Amino acid sequence: MNSPLFRLTLLVPALSLLVSCGSKQFTQGKYDDIAEERLLDDQFNESDMRRIADTMVESLTQSKLLGSVRRPPVVLVTLVKNKTDEHIDMKSMTDKIRTALTKSGKFRFTEKEVREELAGEVEYQEESGYVDASSARKKGKQVGAEYFLTGEITSRTQEVGKKKYIYYKANFNLVNIDTGIIDWSDEKELRKYYQKRSVGM
Repeated sequence: MNSPLFRLTLLVPALSLLVSCGSKQFTQGKYDDIAEERLLDDQFNESDMRRIADTMVESLTQSKLLGSVRRPPVVLVTLVKNKTDEHIDMKSMTDKIRTALTKSGKFRFTEKEVREELAGEVEYQEESGYVDASSARKKGKQVGAEYFLTGEITSRTQEVGKKKYIYYKANFNLVNIDTGIIDWSDEKELRKYYQKRSVGM
């Protein structure tokens, strides 16, 4: 069982596995310029997200809506839908928009996801007896949202021979909660072109 032939039989698969694993590892890296567009595949990517977010932020901050209000409107982000066949991180996109709008000082945002935690903390401060009454937060002090920020992204793909076109359309709306009227709306269109390479190229 310890013959050279037997040992060679065991060694060859092990070496093959080692070489194949090693060839797939990325051994050196560096920071990339996030502003550069990298179309490495035909999927929705961060450059697409940035283009859409930048368009919506610029449109909103220059909207006539802001000329008719005395203070920055309070907005709740909701109902943003991905209607494409791809996985798109819609939360990352809306977070990007919200962050830029908050930095602009022209909008304020309320967060639906932390309502339970806020309510629990206010209840604790008011009713537990552990918090000084003069500093305890009170119920009924939260600022209500005036607008919903809604939106959706759709796509269409066309393939002819070796050519492939992917079209995206993003539409966002600012809906007045009191009236249900859309007080602002804008869209961004993107079209990307790809060409298939021959096998071995």
